[in-house]
Amino acid sequence: MKIILKEDVANLGYKDDVVEVKNGYGRNYLIPTGKAVLATPSALKVLAENLRQRAHKIAKIKADAEAVAETLKGIKLTIAAKVSEQGTIFGSVGSIQVAEALAQAGKEVDRKLISVEAVKQVGEYVATVKLHKEVSVEVPFEVVAEEAAAE
Repeated sequence: MKIILKEDVANLGYKDDVVEVKNGYGRNYLIPTGKAVLATPSALKVLAENLRQRAHKIAKIKADAEAVAETLKGIKLTIAAKVSEQGTIFGSVGSIQVAEALAQAGKEVDRKLISVEAVKQVGEYVATVKLHKEVSVEVPFEVVAEEAAAE
């Protein structure tokens, strides 16, 4: 079944993409929740016209995302966490902590745009910040023990 996405759907596509999905997924989840509409010929014509009219806005959004990506390229973050004697973290470090560290560095980024697997050990890691469907930047960060960060 072909559908037109009305919003970004993880692991499927971005807003205004025309994608092929299984019938049940489209009929039972995407269409009833308002995340997609059927890709009928008339809906495809409307989509093409909307995309044509929004082309300059989309280009500006992408340019803004690229500018933010340039400011994030040189950043290396240090995140302090409570650590046991074996070096494992109490809890984990995730996108929330990375977003807070970026905010402390003066870069406001929505935590929903940051993807990082749950970090449970002290060490160096990389978070991916997806600013636009075509623009993403990797931000390295280091997790250190809270006592070491205080010194």
